Amino acid sequence: MNFTNPLVYGVPCFLGLILIELVYSKHHKKEKNKDLYDWKDLTASLTMGIGSAILAPLAKTIAFILVFSFTYEIFNPEINGVRTNIMGYQSFGYAWYIWILCQLADDFSYYWFHRQNHNVRFLWAAHIVHHSSDNFNLGTAVRNGWFTIFYKPFFYMWIPAIGFPPEMLVVCLGIEALWQFQLHSVYVPKMGFIEKFMNTHTMHQVHHAQNIEYMDKNHGGFLNIFDKIFGTWKELDETIDIKYGVTKAPNSYNPLVILTHEYKDIWNDMKKSKNWYHKFMYAFAAPGWSHDGSTLTIKQQQNLKKTNKAT
Repeated sequence: MNFTNPLVYGVPCFLGLILIELVYSKHHKKEKNKDLYDWKDLTASLTMGIGSAILAPLAKTIAFILVFSFTYEIFNPEINGVRTNIMGYQSFGYAWYIWILCQLADDFSYYWFHRQNHNVRFLWAAHIVHHSSDNFNLGTAVRNGWFTIFYKPFFYMWIPAIGFPPEMLVVCLGIEALWQFQLHSVYVPKMGFIEKFMNTHTMHQVHHAQNIEYMDKNHGGFLNIFDKIFGTWKELDETIDIKYGVTKAPNSYNPLVILTHEYKDIWNDMKKSKNWYHKFMYAFAAPGWSHDGSTLTIKQQQNLKKTNKAT
């Protein structure tokens, strides 16, 4: 069964909504969000978004044919199929409740994919692109790195392996991306009861903040349940003045600099020590790790802040 990725229809909507938010922000001068958009920053974000759109067909080929379909088939060949002979079924099929379960499985995988992008520096080097703007708007939503597409599918391989059809997973990934896009707006207030279980706009503001108490929080896709279970959920405190972006920004509007600056920083840090373990940790430990304590990880900074408060 073939399905169309919802992102095919989403891209024109993305551009239209960015334009609407841009015009609205520029014509409401009395609001604190009148400087919501910076033209150079928006141009950089759109350039990287266009690059991602160009790479999308390649990503779909890698994800669908080489990863998801291969995994789906290898676990259920015609002879000695794992699912048929051990689990007792070939596929979960396409019933409506299977779609819901697949979306939940997708959301679980998205949480861990997103969280590891913040916890493993080499992955962070690809993901930092999305956080590198000090503006939080729908333009920032399309400011995506070009290298995450090459490893993201591997976080989802278990889903077709247990029997969800690959094309179903691709559609669920598209739906997840649509939800993530619209979260990047400061114009949507807290949503009452919805906040109990959904990942909302205010929660995503927390995620994009560089305030130390907010960093590495709210990694969820649709739901906030996994953040709450695994200890990474944080509610927006409206008394705190949010500063968006990253603490070590690229300080450039050049898309190539934005895309690669963290890889350059990793290389420079690896040269600080001749110890191969240190070199490995500079690349794959949490961002901020250092062999001599000259820089700290987010968790170390948060623990230090708690200690200072206690004393």
